[in-house]
Amino acid sequence: MHAHIHLSPDRIYPFDARGIAKRFRHAAIFGAFEALQPGETMRFVNDHDPLPLLGQLEHRYGDTVSIEYRQRTEDGVVIDFVRR
Repeated sequence: MHAHIHLSPDRIYPFDARGIAKRFRHAAIFGAFEALQPGETMRFVNDHDPLPLLGQLEHRYGDTVSIEYRQRTEDGVVIDFVRR
């Protein structure tokens, strides 16, 4: 996990996975991430800590993704996925 400083907050795009059917979530997340330009951020909200998804993102995108937790509680998580 790498620190990232946002110079322009309007380059952060919200993605709330809680409203997406579970069977479509990973495909939707990958598609949204692939739509980002380098330097843009997808702010991901979910009702649980998606550890398998994080592993898949790191495996699939390698050094082109930075993953940073913004919030982690028993009610869910907020994670920034930054496209490099």
